[in-house]
Amino acid sequence: MSTEMTTHDRASLEAAHPRAGFREWAALVVLMLPVLLVSVDNTVLNFALPAISEALRPSGVQLLWTIDVYPLVLAGLLVPMGSLGDRYGRRRLLLIGAVGFAIVSAVAAFAPSAELLIAARAALGVFGAMLMPSTLSLLRSIFVDREQRRLAIAVWASGFAGGSALGPLVGGALLEHFWWGSVFLLAVPVLIPLVVLLPLLVPESRDPQPGRIDPVSIVLSLTTTLPIVYAIKSIASHGFAVDTATGIIVGVASGVAFVRRQRRSVNPMLDMALFERGAFSGAVGVNLLSVTAYVGGLLFVSQHLQLVLGMSPLESGLVLVPGLLVMIGAGLVIVPIAKRVKPSIVIPAGLSISATAYAVVAISGGRLSALELALIFVGLGLGIGAAETVSNELIIATAPAEKAGAASAVSETAYELGAVLGTTILGTILTASYRGNVVVPDSLSEAQRAAAGETLGGAVSVAGQLPNEVAAALLDSARLAFDSGVGTAAGIGTALIVGAMVVARLALRNAR
Repeated sequence: MSTEMTTHDRASLEAAHPRAGFREWAALVVLMLPVLLVSVDNTVLNFALPAISEALRPSGVQLLWTIDVYPLVLAGLLVPMGSLGDRYGRRRLLLIGAVGFAIVSAVAAFAPSAELLIAARAALGVFGAMLMPSTLSLLRSIFVDREQRRLAIAVWASGFAGGSALGPLVGGALLEHFWWGSVFLLAVPVLIPLVVLLPLLVPESRDPQPGRIDPVSIVLSLTTTLPIVYAIKSIASHGFAVDTATGIIVGVASGVAFVRRQRRSVNPMLDMALFERGAFSGAVGVNLLSVTAYVGGLLFVSQHLQLVLGMSPLESGLVLVPGLLVMIGAGLVIVPIAKRVKPSIVIPAGLSISATAYAVVAISGGRLSALELALIFVGLGLGIGAAETVSNELIIATAPAEKAGAASAVSETAYELGAVLGTTILGTILTASYRGNVVVPDSLSEAQRAAAGETLGGAVSVAGQLPNEVAAALLDSARLAFDSGVGTAAGIGTALIVGAMVVARLALRNAR
């Protein structure tokens, strides 16, 4: 009798959660295209920074805004776009975002000034916010069997690392032969097959009982993130002042107002009750802290390889490939392990390797060879790759299916906000340390002194215009000034990963 009941229960379970076939896995391949695109776009830009610095001569703050404005706008709009996808259709929103992203990428490729490039990157953030929540929430509707969904999400999470691995190679090859704008044109050939195949393979998905569109909540989500990050950047530029205090106050006040509005709404844009679930909020915290550390590390490592060690973009990309491939492998290998080991154990165990790698950079003060940096990046990728897969699966699994878009948006917001904080916090430390320690020769013109004293890329550009002895003195001082901030930045990166370990251990102790 018990055997008959077990068989019946198993049949009922399979009927309720049918397993995916060829069409569903083919849909996953199509959905990976925007994931790869976004991660390639982020990595390529880091490696294109020296060329952008020399061509457009941005200030230090402009250089940080060039990196950060895209993930910043993205982070501010992910939750609203996730809710729009739940209401009007996730596939439809993905198609609109893909077309817009391709058009604006072409515009960014030919930007004649730093200001216009920043504006184009902001527009990319708007359309990018339509891409990412839709991909992850569509996976929830396509893969209803949790075992298969865990593997699909592992592939999805590994797509970020895969794009990061592809970005330095493809981007490095482009930068070897073409101008910096060529890296933005990568979006066009990637998104064309997405637009063609998505309607054929991916069914539409939406919330059957969506809430109303809330413009006030959309504005509050933006006014929470933008002023705070602006304040952090302003501190790097001219110290603490009235505008920085105002930014912090406006951001915090908007955040409080946003949370209160969501709690009082019958159909909130973001259901704050999700954060009362330890598995959900803990996984979001792990995402945020680990990505902040990872992206901040990529920022200074890519510049160190090119501007301090003198490697080409392609050579620098090859140095980081082993670590990025390990990150992909860790995200896939962790799937069967996560079935048997609790997240509160497996995540801290993996992140302990990443923390050790970061600590080595902090102790060395950043004075490392290319081989040593490659090994350190392997350690970073191993732990963070595993943690990202487990935490993303927890976020999706603990949210109701009809709110998959909003839950996916929270996951993506943590990722993109982590990217912003990584470049903002660690980038601010590097910029401030560089400015405080670089020695600029007196023989330089006022414009040359301003450029060389602002960023390492600016110093390299100015050095190409100087006599050999003066250029050598400037480069030696600039490279030492840059590395002076690496040790401090790496120490903060270590603390961030340790913080993610503590969050996982405490908040995920009851999660499976």
